[in-house]
Amino acid sequence: MPSRAASQSASAAANPGSAAAPSVSERVQRILNLIRPAVQSDGGDVELVEVTPDGVARIRLHGACVGCPSSSITLQMGIERNLRDHVPEIQRVEAVD
Repeated sequence: MPSRAASQSASAAANPGSAAAPSVSERVQRILNLIRPAVQSDGGDVELVEVTPDGVARIRLHGACVGCPSSSITLQMGIERNLRDHVPEIQRVEAVD
């Protein structure tokens, strides 16, 4: 599960100071990039497949995350919580094969 530091770093990345506003997908990808090292440290990885118009981030898990009993907790308590906190347009996160 991502650390508090990853969550704090995610907050900074979600609010960049650039003039052009990043898209929802770009903001989701930034947050995933901050979460990714924690997931990789357990032998897994996470990939953004798409963000639907109704605010669903579709995520593909890789490596040790596939079939891991804790992957649903990681998806909900780590990834979804961070995305919803930092990208308000995201309503939920779902895993895809």
